[in-house]
Order: sequence, then C-alpha cells, then structure tokens
Amino acid sequence: MKICLVGDVGVGKTSLIRRYVLDVFDDKYIATIGTKVTKKDIDVKNPTTGVQERVTLLIWDIMGQPSFREVLREAYFYGVQGSLAICDVTSKESLGELRYWIKAMTATTGKVPIVFMGNKCDLREETRIPFQDLEVFAKKSDSPAMLSSAKTGYNVEQAFQTLVEMMLSLK
Repeated sequence: MKICLVGDVGVGKTSLIRRYVLDVFDDKYIATIGTKVTKKDIDVKNPTTGVQERVTLLIWDIMGQPSFREVLREAYFYGVQGSLAICDVTSKESLGELRYWIKAMTATTGKVPIVFMGNKCDLREETRIPFQDLEVFAKKSDSPAMLSSAKTGYNVEQAFQTLVEMMLSLK
C-alpha cells in the first residue's frame, strides 16, 4: 500500500517516518533530497472483514521545497492509496501550505484517505495552531485530525494505523 507524506519544509515528515519505522528521533534537521521510500510490514485488523491481515506499506517521503513539488508531483503521487498531511503546530503557515499539497495530490490521485497531523505538539509553549483549526481544516476533506510528536512518539503509530484502516475499508 502506497502512502505519501505531504507538508511544508521542516514539518517533521522524515522524523515521523523514522519514529514509526525505526522508533528513533534525531534532533538534528536533515533535509530530504528528492524522494525516499521506506518499507514496513504491519499486521492490522481489516475493518471491513474483521480479519487480521499482513500489509506492506511503502511510505513515500518527498522534500517540501516549493520548486521541487512541481517537478516530482505526478511521479510522487501516482498510485498513492492514502496520505498523512502534516503541519507543524508551531508554524501557522504550514497549515495553509497543506491546501496546495492536497490540491496537487488529488489532481493526480482523485480522492484518497487522508489523516491530518499537527506535528511537534510537544512544543506546547510555541504552539501557533490550535487543534480546533486543524480539525476544521481536516473536516473540509472529510478526514480525521490528530496531534503528534515525532520526538516523543505521541500518536505516530495511531496516525499510521488510522490511515491504513481507512485505506483497507475502501478495498
């Protein structure tokens, strides 16, 4: 199952993947160059059948720079079955940027399941996006919203789990 992470530069896409797949976090910012695909096999209960299934996830990470988005957009989004749309709760602009990402993705994929994530919720003192704003934004796409922290691991597993269950319910 192909999953892509979308969001502005520095929102924590790579850190969320590293936390989910390797259960590690690095405080140093390392910009993604191009696209990276990470594979993870998981066991998940199919919400339609109730049967436990082994699912292979191909998790796509792309650099968030605006100039690069146009170049790789179609190749990146081709075959996507679900997406995590990520903003940084300490950056109001990162929520607005998700409009572009969702529009670009759905132009290639049509409607796919999306889970909206407000990452870096561990930085409570610096928060600029109230959770209610994220929820309102997500509702426009008929999608759930949740806060997360790649640093602490908060809601990282849950976000991927929710997305996979949404994807399986469409099969």
